[in-house]
Amino acid sequence: MTQSMTGYGKCELNLANANFTIELRALNSKQIDISVKMSSIYRDKELEIRKQLSAKLFRGKVELSIWREKSESSSNYSLNIEVLKNYNNQILELRQELPAFKAEEIADLMPTLLKMPDAIIKGEEKVDQNEWEEINKGISIALNNLIEYRSAEGLNLKADILFRINKITDLLIKLTPFVSERIEKIKTSLSDKISELEIKNIDENRFEQELIYYLEKQDITEEQVRLKTHLEYFKETIENDFPNGKKLGFISQEIGREVNTIGSKSSNADMQKIVVQMKDELEKIKEQLLNIL
Repeated sequence: MTQSMTGYGKCELNLANANFTIELRALNSKQIDISVKMSSIYRDKELEIRKQLSAKLFRGKVELSIWREKSESSSNYSLNIEVLKNYNNQILELRQELPAFKAEEIADLMPTLLKMPDAIIKGEEKVDQNEWEEINKGISIALNNLIEYRSAEGLNLKADILFRINKITDLLIKLTPFVSERIEKIKTSLSDKISELEIKNIDENRFEQELIYYLEKQDITEEQVRLKTHLEYFKETIENDFPNGKKLGFISQEIGREVNTIGSKSSNADMQKIVVQMKDELEKIKEQLLNIL
């Protein structure tokens, strides 16, 4: 199945202690390039996530975001009582040393006291294994959604590419009548030029050999056969191989070589027009292949 490299997948989880939004985005890239954004408490799971994504996405610039919103109102921060007591004792000692301070003035220092180092501590969060299992399921759902998106877009790309491959095949067929006609014109033109030179005692065998050699250099039969083979192989690959983006890119390069050779050998104006149309369709195919996985 042909897939695009671009895609989007999402999953929302409503768990007992927190709500999660999981999003997956994928863009074009020559290799697999994964970026993970999530809470630091799950960092030890990152390698596991990367393996999971790499196994199914193969290629592309992938970004996974896991947003966590706590559903309970309790804070993860608490006062460091021992530190605050220590600060308070120092304030009381300061009051004895400076009796001019009023108790109210000392009390007004409380907001500043709370800003002192280590006055507030953050509790250490631990991974809830049951919670992580649900998150992992959510990642799988988002991943499947992204693959479905890729597959749907891949069908459109495949249809467009095959349409253009078939156009090149039709154009190749249109070349055939011009090929034999062109060779006869070349023969006639060469014979006329030789006659105009009025050269006597021409070695007919040598002349025939040279003529055959020249015509073989102008003949595009081999290129036509190879081009037809490459076009058939391209259609076979897009139908049966997966992932196939890189392979199709290589085949398109071979198609381009044959088209260019035919163009360089075609002195006929009608043949040149057909070759230009082939090149135009091939360029559009190459642009689309950049999106194929």
